[in-house]
Amino acid sequence: MTVSDLAKMIDHSLLHPTMTEKDLTDGCRLAASYQVASVCIKPYAVPLALRLLAGSGVAVGTVIGFPHGSATTGIKVAETLEACALGATEIDMVVNIGQVLGGEWKAVQREIEAVQLVSLARGALVKVIFENDFLGLEAITRLTEICSNVGVAFVKTSTGYGFVKQPDGQYNYKGATIEHLKLMRKVAPQLVQVKAAGGVRTLKDLVTVRSLGVTRVGATATAVMLDEAKKLLAEGVELNTLVSAEPRLGSGY
Repeated sequence: MTVSDLAKMIDHSLLHPTMTEKDLTDGCRLAASYQVASVCIKPYAVPLALRLLAGSGVAVGTVIGFPHGSATTGIKVAETLEACALGATEIDMVVNIGQVLGGEWKAVQREIEAVQLVSLARGALVKVIFENDFLGLEAITRLTEICSNVGVAFVKTSTGYGFVKQPDGQYNYKGATIEHLKLMRKVAPQLVQVKAAGGVRTLKDLVTVRSLGVTRVGATATAVMLDEAKKLLAEGVELNTLVSAEPRLGSGY
């Protein structure tokens, strides 16, 4: 396992609503310097990312129906068309969470198919975001099956913004969990990849999800994780020894 192997698992996330153009610019430059797989950037900033990342080998992706998935299918399709027209080649779409929870599976599948159709026609791949903090195992299983039937490129755990009210009144989220990642990898065929997002904050987290068959992660701690990997490899540490058997990742609730 090399630093490059780990870097090519990372979609460097540039989605926080407070991020300024300077923040986004700095994020794209960081992504290029570490040679990650892609940046996942706010939709309006796709042209900026394309300019900054031209010739770098780092792909530009964006989000659709983000973060709550509540837009109509028509709006999600329109967002996808505009994103592709601007040059995005990776589309991270949030499902209609209420329809998933309500068991409206035909409507859920129609929407995923609609976004998949226009994306494929424009050379973009689709990652479907579930928001697992809101879902039970049965819903995660069924949604993975639907995405597999449609043939999307990735099933993805979370937006990173799926906050759940806690007993003390505070809001927090788990994001990606080992249990959910194992389930999604088990249900999905090998052609459908798994992306972990939310809670992958350390090198140990990154190596652990890789051991579960995860091939992409959404991350903001890119530099921290990859710098640690460089340091440990220089010291002769085998990164596979960092795999964690703990039931949770990061610092989720």
